Amino acid sequence: MHEKTLKIEDVFKATKMPLSNIGKKIITRAFNLANEAHKTQKRADGTPYIQHCLATAKTLAKIGMDARTIAAGLMHDVPEDTAITLTAIKKDFDADIAYMIGGITKLGKIKLNNTPEDYKLENWRRMFLSMGSDIRTVIIKLADRLHNMQTLNNLPEKKRHRIANETMEIYVPIANRLGIGEIYGELVDLCFEQLDLENYEKTKALSEEKLKQHYVDKAIVEIKKFLKEQRIKFLNVHGRSKSIYSLHTKLLKYEMNMNQVFDFTAIRIIVSDIATCYEILGAVHKKYRPMIGRIKDYISLPKPNGYQSIHTTVFGPKGNVIEIQIRTQKMHDEAEFGIAAHWLYEEQEKKGWRNYFKSSNRTVNTTKKEIDWVKQLQEWQKDLGNNNQEFMEGLKVDFLKNHIFAFTPNGDIVELPEGASIVDFAYAIHTEIGDSVTGARVDGKMTSLDSVVENGQIIEILTDKNRKYPNGDWLNFVKTSNAKNSIRKAIKIAKESGEFKEI
Repeated sequence: MHEKTLKIEDVFKATKMPLSNIGKKIITRAFNLANEAHKTQKRADGTPYIQHCLATAKTLAKIGMDARTIAAGLMHDVPEDTAITLTAIKKDFDADIAYMIGGITKLGKIKLNNTPEDYKLENWRRMFLSMGSDIRTVIIKLADRLHNMQTLNNLPEKKRHRIANETMEIYVPIANRLGIGEIYGELVDLCFEQLDLENYEKTKALSEEKLKQHYVDKAIVEIKKFLKEQRIKFLNVHGRSKSIYSLHTKLLKYEMNMNQVFDFTAIRIIVSDIATCYEILGAVHKKYRPMIGRIKDYISLPKPNGYQSIHTTVFGPKGNVIEIQIRTQKMHDEAEFGIAAHWLYEEQEKKGWRNYFKSSNRTVNTTKKEIDWVKQLQEWQKDLGNNNQEFMEGLKVDFLKNHIFAFTPNGDIVELPEGASIVDFAYAIHTEIGDSVTGARVDGKMTSLDSVVENGQIIEILTDKNRKYPNGDWLNFVKTSNAKNSIRKAIKIAKESGEFKEI
């Protein structure tokens, strides 16, 4: 496929928010430096290397990143692949931009002579270290990997499969966990195409055949007209279809029956405020008959990754089933761009985010809830040392598993991975609560500590203030790295003090 030749103007056009003059100057200077540094280099397809830098920067601009991150994206390969050093970049720009580029360089220097599993583990460890110190480094790396995947076809088959496998195992889950749908959706489809071309083409054909029916386009016209008649203001109404990979995984559940996939196509209605979301829900149900049991309010109860929207499935034109998604512009941006959307709203929400990326040692302050789990895993990794098996098991639970919500009696929300126990719930509230838990009531009924927490349950933790340390047997059933780490620490301290006794 012929790639469009990019220019720096394409990066400017892709930005979600108007750039200041200073921002434009920083990006232009970064482009000039990268263009000069890479001027003799070509990619595998024969195109100038600067095209890769521009593509990376354009993706960063599209997902709402700031000028400094875009500039770092333009120069991300300069210290590793050219004669210009990181010290020179720090001098010409500043320590912040150099810090980001240095983080990307470290991520790229993984050379192991051991097994593929060792390689994967080292990748994961480095990713978590980067996320904990500066999340922007990982976002740049995702943009970099996206363009590499988009231009794989000029590489030998064996190398293409290796890169696609690595992307599916490491970069796809990270994009998903950070909520960056714009990158996740394209990455996962590109991997699917490389790793399972037969099923990719079959699913793509089913998708294209379904889209030919055009009932979504008709529904969009009808909805816009009806909302105007009802004098309900909206910002945008548009359609979307599931990614090829997402559709394939859904079809596997229904024996490849497209008629059972109710959310294959969706119409998104974007509005300015939450009150209008609910007003439009009523209007949509007035226009189209809703399907019973298919209304989901993720505004009042967001998904664990922060996703907010109202979903309702209706019988649209000629009885065709369509999912309608209603959300504010901010909710939409956060659904598409995940944690990157916070840069997009930095100016509008100065109080909450102005100082997010400032600290005395140029390390980003990552205390926000969105990446608390990264901090927990980093602490857990320190205690594990080189225990690779447990590290991978923890990743599968804390990072890769679907997450659920449960509630305290006061209505506080506690997020846990599927399969977590009552003890995991207790430690998620507070370490002291976990250490002293003696029992629990789930939806008003007493239950055992090893019971699995289900989505939406109300859990009251019972504690004994005289209990000083947890039961070592809990390690046999707790799932989260937070609980395991806390139990081990408490028992270690108790043993050192001579207070520990097996219960």
